[in-house]
Amino acid sequence: MKIYRNLDEFEPLDFAIVTIGTFDGVHVGHQKILNKITELAKHNTGESVLLTFYPHPRLIINPDDDSLRLINDIEEKVEQLALAGIDHLIITPFTRDFSNQSPEQYISDVLVNKIGCKKIVIGYDHHFGKDRKGTIKELIHYANIFDYSVEEIPEQDIEDVAVSSTRIRESLIKGDIDTANKYLGYPFELTGTVIRGDQIGREIGFPTANLHIHESHKLIPAYGIYAVEVEVYPRSSEINTGPYFQPQPERIAKGMCYIGTRPTVDGMSRKIEVNLLDFSDDLYSKTLRVKFLSFIRHDQWFESLDLMKEQIKKDEHAIRSYFELV
Repeated sequence: MKIYRNLDEFEPLDFAIVTIGTFDGVHVGHQKILNKITELAKHNTGESVLLTFYPHPRLIINPDDDSLRLINDIEEKVEQLALAGIDHLIITPFTRDFSNQSPEQYISDVLVNKIGCKKIVIGYDHHFGKDRKGTIKELIHYANIFDYSVEEIPEQDIEDVAVSSTRIRESLIKGDIDTANKYLGYPFELTGTVIRGDQIGREIGFPTANLHIHESHKLIPAYGIYAVEVEVYPRSSEINTGPYFQPQPERIAKGMCYIGTRPTVDGMSRKIEVNLLDFSDDLYSKTLRVKFLSFIRHDQWFESLDLMKEQIKKDEHAIRSYFELV
């Protein structure tokens, strides 16, 4: 899959099969649509193109609305889209100027002239252009003028996308990782940089890596303890970084992840901490991608650090049993 950071990097294709959307989660509902455009591209001897946006359009159109919670950050989404097998991914910066294009301007300038669209695969409820006035009716109206065809995504498939997104978010909020992962088709992930904490985990025998999550609008699962698989990536200064660059992990480890306010210690702010099993290397400033596999228990308050330590020992045993490491 080739990745483009804006439309100007893209050279128009002879026969582009295009779909458009945020595709947050790249879940089983989305995968039906992605499979459709890849199949059409093969059948028509064309190339599949997904046009998506960063930042999320809601953050630009409604900047005061802080309710948006994303299933994927941009790097996670890029990786899942690559696995889906599309040929080209265009991540265009979403701005007010971009959103203020008329439907005709959007179709002619973006889809036809800049991408080379010969077939667009789109849902009945898709809106675009100034004040979101563009719909599938406009796309069909201009199809003969600009020499492309329109294939409407069945309503059932659109509903599958909406249902999957809702189920995933609701499940994560409850800590129901099994259901969330079922609808995603892969483990839910959090990606962040290891920052210095207050060393309490080390004092009680369970050193943890404290994570600063890269995406500020990322959905965070329910407070509690989870069995996780963790990919450890080099520090940014150690790799050839770039937008959406996908380095290879240095190591993959099993572990347990804590999300909560540490009510036994201070209970003041949310922490995301990861303890890697049988691992002692320095992780400060490194990037961790944490894949959530199983929910162990909810967060709770203990009367003492000793009682908390005893419970964490039980958690570790449960997680080792989950991974068959006992």
